Amino acid sequence: MPSTQSGTKTASSSGEDTLTEFVQLLLNGVSAGCIYGLIALGFVLIYKATEMVNFAQGDLLMLGAFIAFTLIESFGFNYWLAFVGAVLFMAVFGYLLDTFILRQVIGQPQFAVVMLTIGLGFIFRAGASMVWGTETKAFDTPFTDGVTRLGGFVIADVNLSIVAGTAILCAVLYGFFRYTRIGIAMQAASQNQLAAYYMGIPVKMIFSLIWAISAGVAAVAGILLAPVSLIDVTIGLLGLKAFSAAVLGGFGSIPGAVIGGLLIGVIEQFSGVYLAEGFKDVAAYVVILAVLFLRPQGLFGNIGRKRV
Repeated sequence: MPSTQSGTKTASSSGEDTLTEFVQLLLNGVSAGCIYGLIALGFVLIYKATEMVNFAQGDLLMLGAFIAFTLIESFGFNYWLAFVGAVLFMAVFGYLLDTFILRQVIGQPQFAVVMLTIGLGFIFRAGASMVWGTETKAFDTPFTDGVTRLGGFVIADVNLSIVAGTAILCAVLYGFFRYTRIGIAMQAASQNQLAAYYMGIPVKMIFSLIWAISAGVAAVAGILLAPVSLIDVTIGLLGLKAFSAAVLGGFGSIPGAVIGGLLIGVIEQFSGVYLAEGFKDVAAYVVILAVLFLRPQGLFGNIGRKRV
């Protein structure tokens, strides 16, 4: 009898450990997926309006994180002021980037646009390495080293801040696009540029504003990510995994971008534990290949062409 009870307790303990590990991986995956979702959101916003694919989106994340670092470490801003300042700076940067550079290639073949944004990414990384160096940087946040305990689970406050920040930003963007005149004008321009122009909507300015929003969203992702992975010139390469998230969700779907990011994050976490070593690093790319083969329009995308 004692041995039977001991075996029962051991099995129960093993089951609880498995459940704890599962939930912990799920929470970590959601946190990482929120970052992918925010970067993917930038991809989708720009593509939906201009049919451009911005492969420099991840590098805008990197620049936003470095700007926040500079405001905190060099200018003495507190975290929240630096957060707002970096987002506004990157929004202006995105607006000017479209106005003076990207607008010049509208109407050119997609290959030219892709090569331009890839080239811009290299320029951003090279510029960042000249200004901030190649060493990793970090700054303190109100969430650094904090943890929250929920039952038997331990959640880092930085992960909670990522999830909360993503939820708040998505709610703000939803309200902006649904209830403001500029947001409605952006939707109109993304659906039919010519009709929007004839209705008096300044389409070129609207596109620049969309680039501004996309760059601001990237900055938010970079600042939220900074306490987790630190800041260096290579963190922008997360944009490649975020591209997978955008494809998975459907490249024209804003909710799909966030959901795709969450799925990629969760898949990465579980594949890193339950699949062969090293598979975690390629999981996102395996997913994108599978989606392109089985459902090219993504989970929430529609087959069809936009009228211009």
